[in-house]
Amino acid sequence: MKTRQSEVVTASTVHPEMHDLSLVSSLVERAMQLRKKGDLATAIAQYQRAAAVQGAPAEVHFNLANALFEKGDWSAAQESVEQALGLDPKLAIAHLLSARCAQRLGELELAAKHYADVVQLDPKNFSAWLEWGNVSRSLGHSQKMLECYGRAAAVAPGRWEVLVSLVRAFEEAGQWHEAAIVYHQALDAVVSRQLPSVTPDSAETSQEGRVTAATVHWKVARFRLDRGDAPRALEAMRQALLAAGQQAVQEDTVASMHIDLGEVFIRMGLQNEAHRAFERASLAKSEPVLARLTETSFRNNLWQEALVISQRAVELHPESPTALWNLAHLYGECWQMDNALATLERAEQIAPQPGAASMRAAMAGRAGDVDQALDLYLALARKEGPRSRMCSSAAMSALYSDKLSASEVADLHRELFEPLGQGARSHDSFHNDRTVDRKIKVGFVTADFHHQHPVNIFMQPVLSRLNLEQIDLTIYFTGVSYDDQTRLAQSRVQQWVECTTWSDSQLKARIEADRIDVLMDLAGHTSMHRMTLFAQRAAPVQVTFLGYPGSTGVPNIDWILADHVVAPQGSDHLFSERVYRLPDTVFCFSPEAEYPYPQYTEAHAKRPLTFGSFNNVAKITPHTVAVWTRVLKAVPNSQMLLKAPSFKDPMAISQFQKRFLAEGIDSSRLIFRGPVGLTDMMAEYADVDIALDTVPYNGGTTTLQAMWMGVPVVVKAGENFVSRMGASFMQAAGLPDWVAASDDDYIKIAVAKAQDREALLRLKQGMRKQLLSSPAWDMERYANAFQGALKDVWSDFCRVQS
Repeated sequence: MKTRQSEVVTASTVHPEMHDLSLVSSLVERAMQLRKKGDLATAIAQYQRAAAVQGAPAEVHFNLANALFEKGDWSAAQESVEQALGLDPKLAIAHLLSARCAQRLGELELAAKHYADVVQLDPKNFSAWLEWGNVSRSLGHSQKMLECYGRAAAVAPGRWEVLVSLVRAFEEAGQWHEAAIVYHQALDAVVSRQLPSVTPDSAETSQEGRVTAATVHWKVARFRLDRGDAPRALEAMRQALLAAGQQAVQEDTVASMHIDLGEVFIRMGLQNEAHRAFERASLAKSEPVLARLTETSFRNNLWQEALVISQRAVELHPESPTALWNLAHLYGECWQMDNALATLERAEQIAPQPGAASMRAAMAGRAGDVDQALDLYLALARKEGPRSRMCSSAAMSALYSDKLSASEVADLHRELFEPLGQGARSHDSFHNDRTVDRKIKVGFVTADFHHQHPVNIFMQPVLSRLNLEQIDLTIYFTGVSYDDQTRLAQSRVQQWVECTTWSDSQLKARIEADRIDVLMDLAGHTSMHRMTLFAQRAAPVQVTFLGYPGSTGVPNIDWILADHVVAPQGSDHLFSERVYRLPDTVFCFSPEAEYPYPQYTEAHAKRPLTFGSFNNVAKITPHTVAVWTRVLKAVPNSQMLLKAPSFKDPMAISQFQKRFLAEGIDSSRLIFRGPVGLTDMMAEYADVDIALDTVPYNGGTTTLQAMWMGVPVVVKAGENFVSRMGASFMQAAGLPDWVAASDDDYIKIAVAKAQDREALLRLKQGMRKQLLSSPAWDMERYANAFQGALKDVWSDFCRVQS
C-alpha cells in the first residue's frame, strides 16, 4: 500500500528571500489542496512548476519528491529529494525520504547511509531507527539490526512496531524466551495504551484507525509464515482471528486475515481447510483485499476461483483501472487473450498503464508471436536497464526466435547481463576450507519445487538418491507455490531455508554464513530467479542447471551442466559459463508418479496417422509451422494434434488455423486441445502416433514425456543447447535415425516413419522397455554422475585456487 510521508512541509515554510515568493507560495498551496483531494497528478504538476522557479527552497523540492513517492515513481522522487538535500544538507526529513526511495529501488546500502544521516541530525527519529533496522535485516547485518531496533525502542518505549520487529528477529535467531517476552510487551502496548500506528493501513487497523491486538498477532503470523514456520503461524493466526472477533474488526480486515490463514493451511497440507478460508475471504468488498485473494488463489492453482473473484472486483469497482488491470493480467494467465486485450484497453481508457507494454509482450508470446514479444521486451529492457526483469524476458524470448543465430542469441545474453557483474566478489575472497576430498556444502536456489513444474519433475528423483554423507545440501526456496511436492523436497534435504521475501543481500549473507561451497541455480531467466545474486557471486563455485535451456550470459556463474549432444565439442564459445558434460544425457526422466503405459494394438497401425505436439505455442514458430505443413502434405490423410495451455483460448486456435491455412493445410486436419491435469495429459499421448518437435526451441519435458508414453519424436539437431535437446534424448534412447540434420531431412524422416506402420507399432509397444534398458534412463547412474559433477567442479576450484 502506498503511504504518504508522515511530515509534509507546508506552504508557510517558503523562504521570504525567494525570487517570486507569491508565485511559489500559491503553487505549493494549490498543490497541497489538490493532493488532499486525491488529484495527485495535478498536484505533482503544480509542485514541478514551483520547483522550476529560480531560487525555490529545499522544502519545495522535498514536497515534489514526497508527491512523486506517493505516486510510486521512486527514481523521480529520488532525483527531487537529492535537489532538496543539495540546497539543505541538514533537512532530516529529506534524508528520510531519500532512504525510503533507495529502499524501494533496491539500493539498500544507500538507504542505510541515509537513515544514518537522519539519526545523526535527529537522534530521536523513531521511524529512521525502525526502518534502518529493517534495512539492516535485509542486508543480513544482524548486529546492526538489533542495535537499530534497540534505539527505536529507547526513543519510543512501548511502540508496537519495533516490538513486533524484535519478535521476528529473536524468533529467527531461535531465542524463543526473549521473543515471548517481547511478544507480550507488544500486546501490552496496543491493549493497554492503544497506540496508533506510525503508518496506518486500513487493512490492519480497527475502525478508529488504532492498532489492535489482532494486528500484533497477525503480523507475527506473517513473519512466521515468511520463514516457513507454519505451525507457529497457525497459532498466531488463530489468536488474531479470535481478537478480531472480540474487537469487532472490519469485515474486509477479517477477510484479509483469512487469506493468510488459507496460506498457512496450504503450507501444512490442509487443502480443504485452506479452501474454506479462501471462501470466507471472498466475502470482502475491498479492492485491495480481492486483488490479493485473486493472486493467492491463482498461485495455488485455483484458476477458476481466481477469475470469479477478479471479475467480482471489477463489478464492485467498475471505474478502477487497477481492478481492470488485475483482471486483464489474469485473463492473460488463463490464456483468454481476447478478453485480456479488451480489458487492458478498458483500463488504459481510464488511466495510463505503465506495465501495458510488458503485458502485451507476454500475451504476444503466449499467442505464438515470438518476434513481437522479443521486440517489446528488448525495448523495455534497454529502457529500464540491466536490473530490469525485462532483460530476462527478452533473453528467454530470444531462444524462441527464428531470426537469431545461435551466436546472436549468445551475444544478446552477454550484452543484457554483463553489467550485473560489476563490483562482484572474487573467488579468492571466500575462506571456505579448500580440501578436495572433504564433505562439501551445496546449495540449490529455486522457486519451483511444486506439482507439474519441470524442475520438480526432474529433481525429485535426484534428491531421493543423493548421498548426503558426501554432500551437505541446503535448498534456498524463493517460491510462492506450495503443495505436497514442496513438502516432499523439504523432507529430502538436510536444510530448507524459506527466503521468498528476502533481498539478495540478505540471502547472500545467509549463504555465506552457511559456508556453501557450490551454489546451483535452478531457474536461469525463468520467473522468481535470482540472477543478480549469482552475478555478484554468493559462493566460491556457482553452477546453473535445468531451469534454463542454455547459457545464461550472467557473469560469475562458473559452470553449466550439459551433455555431449546439447553442447558438442567446439560449441563452448556459445556459453558464458564453462561447460561440464554429463556422460549420458543432460536430463534423466524417471517420474515418481505412475503413468500407465498405453496398450498399442494393431488398431493403432490401421487408424489415420496422427502427428502431435504438446509444446507451448511460443515454440510453434513460423519456421516450425512451415516444416510441419510440409510433413502433413507429404503424408496424405494424416492429421495433427496440437495441445497447449493457449488452446483454451479460441483466439489462439483461430490464429494457428490461419497460419496453417496460409501454408495450405485446412483446419479439418488439425485437432486443438487445451490444458488438463498432468495424469490426464500423459494419457492423451495414446492418441498420437508420431510427435513432431519444434524448432529452434525444442521440447524438453514434453519430448521426454512423449517418449515415456511410447511416442517417438522426429527432431532436428540445431546449433545450440535449446535446439539440440531433442537430439540428445533420441540419441540417448538409441534412436539416432529419428534425428534430422536439416529441414529436408526432418521431412524425409517423418514421412518414412509414417509409412512403415508395422515398424512404428513395434517401436511404440516396446519403447518404455527400451528406454529403461538405456544408461540415460538409469536414475541411480544419473544421480551418481550429477553428484560427481558437484564434486568435480569443487575439486577444480580447489586446484586452481590452491
